[in-house]
Amino acid sequence: MNKVLIIGCGGVGTVCAVKCAQNPDVFNEIVIASRTRSKCDAVAAAIGAPNVSTDQVDADDVDQLVALLRKHQPTLVINLALPYQDLTIMEACLQCGVHYLDTANYEPRDEAHFEYSWQWAYRERFEKAGLTAILGCGFDPGVSGVYTARAAKHHFSAMHNLDIVDCNAGNHGKAFATNFNPEINIREITQRGRYYQDGKWIETEPLEIHQPLTYPEIGPRESYLMYHEELESLVLNFPTLRRARFWMTFGQEYLTHLRVIQNIGMASIEPINYNGMEIVPLQFLKAVLPNPKELGENYTGQTSIGCRISGIDKQGKPLTYYIYNNCDHHKAFEETGMQAVSYTTGVPAMVGAMMLLKGLWLKPGVHNVEEFDPDPFLDEVAKQGLPWHEIFNQDIEL
Repeated sequence: MNKVLIIGCGGVGTVCAVKCAQNPDVFNEIVIASRTRSKCDAVAAAIGAPNVSTDQVDADDVDQLVALLRKHQPTLVINLALPYQDLTIMEACLQCGVHYLDTANYEPRDEAHFEYSWQWAYRERFEKAGLTAILGCGFDPGVSGVYTARAAKHHFSAMHNLDIVDCNAGNHGKAFATNFNPEINIREITQRGRYYQDGKWIETEPLEIHQPLTYPEIGPRESYLMYHEELESLVLNFPTLRRARFWMTFGQEYLTHLRVIQNIGMASIEPINYNGMEIVPLQFLKAVLPNPKELGENYTGQTSIGCRISGIDKQGKPLTYYIYNNCDHHKAFEETGMQAVSYTTGVPAMVGAMMLLKGLWLKPGVHNVEEFDPDPFLDEVAKQGLPWHEIFNQDIEL
């Protein structure tokens, strides 16, 4: 019997729970837990399946997590909580002999710092315990790494240039809202940019480098160079890469709001004293912004996320390759009650869990998704709602 424990009940957690429940032959029992149990109860009630139950946990507390895992004895924990909580959940999994999967790398609360070193430090402990930890199994990171692994396996003898491109061409009708946790989203966007070039990391000012890129079915959209965590593992696992970059689209109205938020200090993660209480401005801002989980009903348009890769093909000839998925916000909402940004993260998390439970992605240690066989994952992710497409030797900017 396969039993999974999903920790986190935001938009991504909701999508993942719905998709797990759609596949009861693999996910025999599903437990949803978060700090606020009533949220989990609402999701379980909406799913309406007898194999879905709920519980409560503070994922900052290792002792609470250990008690939860010992109570339910899952095969796998799907961590869809906050990135701050990755290490406490990994620690609890080690103590209880449970496999682990997440969608975002650990970051400390007091610094917007994105790297895998904290989680990679657990490699030996997971190996010795005979447990598998799968890191970054959302879309980006996640599917973007699996797309790259597919390119290396089937099409390239040497990949030289990688551009991960992420476009949200949707409209939710709000003056300003983030598509996932506002605190994490704003920390990510306002950090300095970084890309890999000829063995070195080159830093840029936040959103300093930008250019229009063309997205299938959407057209040209201004795209901004950012740092994203999957670049760190991809350049290590595919050492022929000479350059690796990550691009994301933002509308001008969004950027104007973001600039004002920064200018007035509301993006700060430094605690301040307010009426004798210590508060973090960004956490206060999160409390007054629209809940990403509630954006889906009126969301229209598509996301388009993919990898553009160039290098040398298996026959020694130059090759350019683009693999991507487009996801419709309204269709995602009709199926899961959540918008496409949550959908494109929650579905791959479920599929990664399925790969582990089927024994296809089972390898003791701590691993990024591109270290596993991409084929069964991509076959399944297409069946589960995220079909992918390939374009060979075509300049789509023309």
